[in-house]
Amino acid sequence: MPIWLKALLPVLLAVVVLLLPVPEGLDPHAWRFFAIFIAVIAGLILEPLPGAVVGLSAVVLVAIAAPWMLFSPAQLAAPNFNSAGTAFRWAVAGFGNATVWLIFSAFIFAAGYEKTQFGKRLALLLVKKMGKNTLALGYAISFADLLLAPFTPSNTARSGGTIFPIISNLPALYGSKPNDPSARLIGSYLMWVAIAATCVTSSMFLSALAPNLLATALVKSQIDISISWGTWALAFLPVGVVLLLLTPLLAYWFYPPTIKSNAEVPRWAAAELSKLGPMQLKEWLLVSFVCLALVLWIFAAKYIEPALAALLVICLMLYTKVLDWSDITGNKAAWNTLVWFATLVTLAGGLSDVGFIRWLGILGGEWLGDVSPVAATLVLVIAFYLLHYLFASSTAHTTALLPVTLAIGAAIPGMNLLIFSLLLVTSLGLMGILTPYGTGPSPIYFGSGYLPAQDYWRLGSMFGLFYLAILLCIGYPWLLLLF
Repeated sequence: MPIWLKALLPVLLAVVVLLLPVPEGLDPHAWRFFAIFIAVIAGLILEPLPGAVVGLSAVVLVAIAAPWMLFSPAQLAAPNFNSAGTAFRWAVAGFGNATVWLIFSAFIFAAGYEKTQFGKRLALLLVKKMGKNTLALGYAISFADLLLAPFTPSNTARSGGTIFPIISNLPALYGSKPNDPSARLIGSYLMWVAIAATCVTSSMFLSALAPNLLATALVKSQIDISISWGTWALAFLPVGVVLLLLTPLLAYWFYPPTIKSNAEVPRWAAAELSKLGPMQLKEWLLVSFVCLALVLWIFAAKYIEPALAALLVICLMLYTKVLDWSDITGNKAAWNTLVWFATLVTLAGGLSDVGFIRWLGILGGEWLGDVSPVAATLVLVIAFYLLHYLFASSTAHTTALLPVTLAIGAAIPGMNLLIFSLLLVTSLGLMGILTPYGTGPSPIYFGSGYLPAQDYWRLGSMFGLFYLAILLCIGYPWLLLLF
């Protein structure tokens, strides 16, 4: 598709939506905002410009046109309301989001692994042990994430800050380069397995994803049902086991690496390890700092925000010369992702700010008035899951949609609210696979250069629908047996 057509289609889509009648019950400014949001999604798929440029352009446009797109007439009529100042604060709000800075920190951690060569050392060790078989490497990545998941309530910290910096060193060992046809040799497969696996493990445990904890609090406050750590784990157990075992294999089938096996690679890796010699001081310092970050992420989340803990570790890297300031200022991928994700967080939050999400909830309640409890459960869970396409974070999705969906379900006679709420909350991790912005680590893997936009959207839809099907076909009957 020519670049001019890629640029024109999102604009035409926005114009078409703007020309449609405003739905009943929705404010006109909310409909205009939605038109811009839809155009952004189309722009991110087609990529006429880098994703950061698309997101930044949309935020600037909405902020400039705030009286028509962002603020209601009542807000504008309020005494002392400063439209220009409020619009600017809204536009830059995403840059104060903790997840955005945790993603940025993950890129800096990766730079530390690369500069000290500790990442290369770990990659060589992994290749030495399991490098004969690419599929085995996929399972090694998945189980490494599983081991960390119960103790790391941030999948960005777990996968983006710990797994990604290690596996990003693996493709080069096989001659697989980012943003190059050689990416499909092995790098693309490994990156996709890593992001897909962390979405599965994020749903397996209450403590594996920060929005999981928020979700249980909302369920308790909304419908007075308590979901314990054990109840969560038991409820998702068969789904989690099936998906964790199938994910590397499905990726192997549907996104196959060119390099399947190589008996010489482990011997080569052993020789390269010998060349590296013993670990150097800066490697030991990096290991200490990463372990400190893990300890803070796991045990001190109540006292220090995970993103702040990551920034503290970056400061320690700078003080000890593990990294230089130029390593940070010159990290284009980190800064590009920071701008891209911050603008998406802002835009996704705007959907809730203008009342679009609340309107969807009311509309859903009207549609499901006479539906049976089983049918209503299926429809609401599917809608809750697929609406994640509109959100740039699981936290925003949970905050905006979970209370609305629970309220709709609670109004349906005969609804088993425990099963219904468990299906909703355990889907939060899985739905992160849908888009390149669907969960914290997504932009990190998308920005790695090994997963082109077209591949990511295609695979995200395939795996996302498969995950949803397993949740409903295995998880739902399992819950009916339990409860």
